Amino acid sequence: MDIKFNKISDFKRGILYDLLFDAYSFGKNYITNDSKENFRKNDNFFFDNLDIADRCGFITTLKDDVIGFICWDPRNMPEYAIIGDNCIISKYKGRGYGKLQLREAINRITQDFAKKIFVSTDSILTPAQKMYESVGFIRLDNSMLEQWQISQKQDIHYGLEISRNMI
Repeated sequence: MDIKFNKISDFKRGILYDLLFDAYSFGKNYITNDSKENFRKNDNFFFDNLDIADRCGFITTLKDDVIGFICWDPRNMPEYAIIGDNCIISKYKGRGYGKLQLREAINRITQDFAKKIFVSTDSILTPAQKMYESVGFIRLDNSMLEQWQISQKQDIHYGLEISRNMI
């Protein structure tokens, strides 16, 4: 399998917007003016801060085709990291590439000694839920939510405890 995890700085501005737009194009509720603006803001943030982009995210390629992107927020490390955008474009969904991408991100985050990793998703994104659970994330009930989780639009939140033997 010719899958590679590449620095964001190896690509041109606009690539993250394009990946997010394609990955969420399956549902009209996901491609709104607000979501397009958020995609653009995320793209601009990373390309305006390439040091952060390359430390806290990567672009996934398969045989030199760009197929996905993942990033995380390290500001609360070593206590925890929050996975932000995690997407695979439509053409490559359902083939296990999202799980490979997620595992690589978990590996990189654990190398920075995070104790926990959090991620959120929507209730209608069943494949994402299954993927998170398959790599060890545990669904959190509302009593376990942190303030940042309550303020998000997603309605399902997961946590992963990092054991030192994962490193």
